Amino acid sequence: MADVRDMYMAHTMIRREFGLLPQLVRDVKPRDTQRSEAVGAHADFMCGLLHFHHEGEDVVLWPLLQERGGEEAESIVPVMEKQHDAIESANAEAMRLLVAWRSTATGTEELAAVFDRLLAALLEHMVMEEERILPLAEKYVTAAEWRKLGEHGMDEMPKKLLPLAFGMVMYEGDPEVIRAVLAQAPAPARLLMPFIAPRLYARHAKRVHGTATPPRATA
Repeated sequence: MADVRDMYMAHTMIRREFGLLPQLVRDVKPRDTQRSEAVGAHADFMCGLLHFHHEGEDVVLWPLLQERGGEEAESIVPVMEKQHDAIESANAEAMRLLVAWRSTATGTEELAAVFDRLLAALLEHMVMEEERILPLAEKYVTAAEWRKLGEHGMDEMPKKLLPLAFGMVMYEGDPEVIRAVLAQAPAPARLLMPFIAPRLYARHAKRVHGTATPPRATA
C-alpha cells in the first residue's frame, strides 16, 4: 500500500517556504525592484508548486478515498475540498498581486497580508491532512496509485524546475525517504538528483533568503 512519508516531507517544505514568505515580502524596501523581482519570482514558483500539489490531490486522491473509504472518507474529504478552495482563492490572489509587485515593489503590505492568510489556511489544512487523510491513504490507496499522485505534479510542472523543487524537499528531507522516492525515478534522475538538486536549492536560497541554509521548519 501507499508509503505516505513523502507527503510529510513535502509538507515540511511547504511549511518552511510559505512560513518565511510574509516576512520576505515585508522586508523588501519601497521601490527596490531588484529585490522584489527576486522574492517575487520565488513566491510565484511556490504558488505554482502549491497549485500543482493540491490539483493532484483533487484529481487523484479524493476520488480514490471517496470510492473506497466509506464513512471514514465521507467525514473528511469534503472538508479537505473546502479547505482547498479557500487555499486556492488566496493563492490565486497572491499570484495576481505578484505581477505588479515584482516590477514596482509597491503594495507590499497588501501582498504580505495575503501570504499571511494563505499560510494560516495551509497550516490548518496540513495538520488535518496528516491526522485524517494520510492514515486513510495508507489503508485504501495502493503504492502504484500513490505514485500517480506525485507524477501528476511532475507532469504539470516545467521539467527544468523539477530539480529545484526536489532540492527544496531534500533540504529537510529524511534520507531514507528520499532514497525511496528516487528508487522509482528514471536512472539519470536517480543518479544525478542527489548532487544537482541540493546545489540548486542552496544557490536559490542564497539569492532569496540571503543564506544557503534558511531557517528549518523542523527546528
